[in-house]
Amino acid sequence: MSAGAVGLWGIAGLFALLLIRVPVAFAMFLVGFLGIWHLNGWNAAMGLLASETFTLASSPELVIIPLFILMGNVAGHTGMSRQLYDAAYALIGQVRGGLASATVIGCGGFAALSGSSVASALTMGKVSLAEMNRFGYDTRLSTGVVAAGGTLGILIPPSTGFVIYAILTEQSIGRLFLAGVFPGLLLLTAFVLTITILCWIRPEFGPAGPATTLTEKRRALAGAFPILSVILLTIGGIYAGFFSPVEAAGVGAGLVILYGVLTRRLDVRAFWAACKDSIVTTATVMLILIAAHLINPFLALSHIPTVVGEALDALNLGVLGTLAVILLVYMILGCFLEGFAMLVLTLPIFFPVVMELGVDPIWFGVLVVLTLEMGLISPPVGINVFIVKSVAPDVPLGRIFRGVLPFWAAMMVTLAVLVAFPQISLILPDTMFN
Repeated sequence: MSAGAVGLWGIAGLFALLLIRVPVAFAMFLVGFLGIWHLNGWNAAMGLLASETFTLASSPELVIIPLFILMGNVAGHTGMSRQLYDAAYALIGQVRGGLASATVIGCGGFAALSGSSVASALTMGKVSLAEMNRFGYDTRLSTGVVAAGGTLGILIPPSTGFVIYAILTEQSIGRLFLAGVFPGLLLLTAFVLTITILCWIRPEFGPAGPATTLTEKRRALAGAFPILSVILLTIGGIYAGFFSPVEAAGVGAGLVILYGVLTRRLDVRAFWAACKDSIVTTATVMLILIAAHLINPFLALSHIPTVVGEALDALNLGVLGTLAVILLVYMILGCFLEGFAMLVLTLPIFFPVVMELGVDPIWFGVLVVLTLEMGLISPPVGINVFIVKSVAPDVPLGRIFRGVLPFWAAMMVTLAVLVAFPQISLILPDTMFN
């Protein structure tokens, strides 16, 4: 059997394992190890298993993952997410759809602390769904906006998706973080415009909330000042060159913990719970990364990336045409696979192709992460939809999926804009490093 045939059988076996719900990391471990054993012998497979595991686990850049995850978990336990939502609600809650727009803004702010879409959707769902239901919001809008707003966690820095992309492609984490700022704000704005249009067409979808006084607005903004300060300090520090991404993660986590202690909102039990959640999430990400570094050599040995590159080149679609095909593949896979699984499975195949075409790897990273976001609300998997379903068990799943459709369309428009205007993604990283 040729190396290419072994590679195709390996990919087919990997998808089969994923379909029967074998955890992503273990499925990749199994396929990668057996594939290398078949193509290069037992000693090569065992050597790679030992060396890649140690090399990746001892990488200092990966410290950023547990620190940012801890920062987000502590922020959730100290009520900082609620304060951000209250501030947005006080400013725009009195207009039609204002509560939904406040939820999107709250999701964007919490995403800038947690870097996790699931955490953003879960936290903001608990905070905002009851309020929107109390004021008579249509459940399609209320649940759809939480599911879609949660996706901002994978694009607005700090983003775990960008960290994994950087590790797999050997790109700068700092450049990727900065590249995600304007696209994240653009997508947040697109979501708010979508809410405004929906409530203009169907006013009953998002009734206006009660007006707030100037004193109440000031009080709410003052309550959100700590979380906004942490966000500006960490991201602004990276941009200004004061911190590396790892140092920014440490500063951010330390400030959030200090805030919780000083305000007496973070006791030992809450801190222990935040640490346990951070450890579990970090271990999951690390297992996936280690498994990815085992399956990547197998794909290289089987020449699958070369075959795919030659096939795309034979289509003669040009740079934008090839890029469109790759993004379409990501959208289709997003209907069935979890985002991190897609990254580790596809980047070894597609990244050499886009490098051959001369595509900027930072720009490509932003486009890929945005398409991963779309998968988070795409049926039938749509993990954020199921997260919202767990918070709102009385809302039918189909109704939530219908609620996210306008926001999925907004993401498509945003993706098209970012493809047409690469500088939206590149202006900050190019400014920082030039």
